[in-house]
Amino acid sequence: MTIKLNENERLDDLILDGMKLIQRNDEFCFSLDTVLLARFGDVIKGPTLDLGTGTAAIPLILSARGATEITALELNPVMADIAARNVVLNGKESCVVVRRGDYRRIEELFPAGSFSVVYANPPYRELFRGSSSDKDGVRKARHEETATLRDVLRAAAYALKFHGRFRMVHTAQRLAEILAAMREVAIEPKVLRPVYGRIDKDAKCFLVEGIRGGNPGMVLQGPLVVHEADGAYTQEVLHFYGKD
Repeated sequence: MTIKLNENERLDDLILDGMKLIQRNDEFCFSLDTVLLARFGDVIKGPTLDLGTGTAAIPLILSARGATEITALELNPVMADIAARNVVLNGKESCVVVRRGDYRRIEELFPAGSFSVVYANPPYRELFRGSSSDKDGVRKARHEETATLRDVLRAAAYALKFHGRFRMVHTAQRLAEILAAMREVAIEPKVLRPVYGRIDKDAKCFLVEGIRGGNPGMVLQGPLVVHEADGAYTQEVLHFYGKD
């Protein structure tokens, strides 16, 4: 296949199943957090929604794991175009649909309870907290400029069917706030896994799964460690990339 790249675009290896990914140098590019979220938990049967899909990396990884009904929602028109092209590039049109839209107005996009599972890798930082990029797309992906944590959770709660699952990756600094906010929208935190850059360091982020209308009771999983002492990826991370 001949791949046409526009200005500021590059073609990266998604590493899994030989898939490729078009990305822009001036927009937010997928990171390890994306891969960890897409590999978190078993694949759920039924319709799947990815809130703020970016390049569609999460839907593509989920499709490689066997998911077949994935909607990738993206507000940024530049990224929505790239996501749609990535789906076609990897021949996933039968299982991934890209829609441009604002999940802050999710009621205009989908009927309530349309999805069995919702994924989100939202901006980690509150507005005006921490340093920000001078690249508009990167800044909006990292800071809550276009959507807050509450916007994400409200959209997920609306989109999920009763007992549907919500999965998210976020910074460890906001763990307490996030668990409380999930309960506020009737998404009960059920599984939590801390992620460490190295086992001798503090956790940087965490993966969480909640159930819409679930009963109280949460499993705290063992640590997910990214790097060995020598800086190499751990065996578990290599497995996520299909390199074990």
